[in-house]
Amino acid sequence: MQNKTYNMTVFGCQMNERDAETLRGFLDEMGYCETENREQADLVIMNTCAVRQKAEEKVFGLIGRLGRLKEINPDMVIAICGCMVQQEAVAKRIKKQYPFVDLIFGTHNIAVFPELLKKAEESAEPVLDLRDEGGEVAEGLPVARRDHVKAWVNITYGCNNFCSYCIVPYVRGREKSRLPADILAEVKGLVAGGFKEVTLLGQNVSSYGRELAEPVDFASLLQRVDRETGIARVRFMTSHPRDFTRELAETIALGKSICEHVHLPIQSGSNHILDLMNRGYTREHYLELVKMLRSMVPGCTLTTDLIVGFPGETEEDFKATLDLVAEVGFDSAFTFLYSPRKGTPAATLPGQVPRSVKKERFNRLLEVQNRWSLERNRAMVGRVEEVLVEGPSKTRKEVMTGRTRGNKTVNFTGENVKPGDLVPVEITGARTWSLVGRVEA
Repeated sequence: MQNKTYNMTVFGCQMNERDAETLRGFLDEMGYCETENREQADLVIMNTCAVRQKAEEKVFGLIGRLGRLKEINPDMVIAICGCMVQQEAVAKRIKKQYPFVDLIFGTHNIAVFPELLKKAEESAEPVLDLRDEGGEVAEGLPVARRDHVKAWVNITYGCNNFCSYCIVPYVRGREKSRLPADILAEVKGLVAGGFKEVTLLGQNVSSYGRELAEPVDFASLLQRVDRETGIARVRFMTSHPRDFTRELAETIALGKSICEHVHLPIQSGSNHILDLMNRGYTREHYLELVKMLRSMVPGCTLTTDLIVGFPGETEEDFKATLDLVAEVGFDSAFTFLYSPRKGTPAATLPGQVPRSVKKERFNRLLEVQNRWSLERNRAMVGRVEEVLVEGPSKTRKEVMTGRTRGNKTVNFTGENVKPGDLVPVEITGARTWSLVGRVEA
C-alpha cells in the first residue's frame, strides 16, 4: 500500500517552524511522506501566525482555495493549527465559514496531534480542539528536521511580558522553561547526529528558568551548553532588553562556541512610545546595554526589531527612532508596520496612525538602516571570517553560501567544501544584506 502524503505550509516565527518539525516527526512515525504537491496530498496542514493582520488575511485566502481542492478530492484531510486558531473567535469563524476544514487545533495540544488527526479522519463533523495551557512541558516528542547542519532547540514556551501590541502571550500562554538536563540532552543528541549549530529558542530567552522549582538563569544554561555538549556553535533568540544582564554579556565574551551575535529588539527609540508599548525599559537603558555589549564583546553583531506607526507615534517620536538607529548603527533590523491585534491593549489606543503615514515613515527608516547595514558590511572587507557552510547558493550552484559567527550571510567560492564544514573565508565584497568571499588558500 502506498504511503499517504502530506503538504505543510508554515507562517510566522521560528517557534512555528519548530512546532512544524514536531508535526513532521509525528507524521513520519505514522507513515506519511511529505510532498510539495498540495493538490494531490492526502493531508494539508497550515500552521498559522497571529502576529500581523496580513498573515491572517493570507491564511483565509489560502483556506478558501483549499475548499476547491476538497471538491476535487473529498478524501483530502485539511488541518489548520497554530497561533491564529488559538484565538477562539477565529477558530469558530473558520469552523462556521469553512465547513470543509476537518481539524482545527491550537498551540497547546501538538503533543496529541496523532489522536486529533485520527479523530478528524473518523468524524463526519469538523473537529475543533482548543485547550488552555497544559501542565508540564512535554518532552520526548518526535522531531523531523529538514536542515542537518543547524537546529532550533526550544528552551522556553510562552511569554510573560504582555507588550501592549503583542498577541503572543494570549495564544502561546505564560512562560514555561524546559529543564536544563533535557535541553543539554537534546543538544548532545544533535552533536552526535552531526549538527554543527543550535539556536536556543524562546519568546524571551533572557528570562529563562525563573519559574523552575530550582531556578536557573539563562547565562548559566548558556555556559553549560557551551562547556558540556561539544556543539561547534550556539546562538540564541530572542533576548529582551529588560532582562539582558552583564552576566549574559560576559558569558558570550568568554564562551568558545557562543556566537558573537545578539538580536536585541528595541521596537522604538521614543520613551513615550516604549512606555505605551509596555516594554519595561527606556531608550537610555537600551543604549547602555549596547555600550556594555560592544565593550565586552568587541565586534559583536547587533540586530534589532523596529515597529513603525504605533498608536500615538508623532513625527517627533519617529525621529527619535531614526536618531537611535543612527546612534547604534545596527548591522540589520527587522522593520514592521504596526498591525492592530484584536484583544491587545494597543488595538484600542487613541491616535491610530494612518497607513499612508506608516508607509512613508517605514520607507525613511529603511533608507537609514540600509545605509548602516551596507557600511557595517563594507567594514568587513579584507577580513578572514569563519563560515559555517550551509550549501550551494539558490541562484548560482557554483557558489556556496554560509554564515559567519556574527550571523552574516556570505556567498563564496572555494573547492572541496560541503555543508557542515567550518571554513576560513576572506571577505572580498559587501552588499547591503550579504557578503562576498572566497575560501582562504
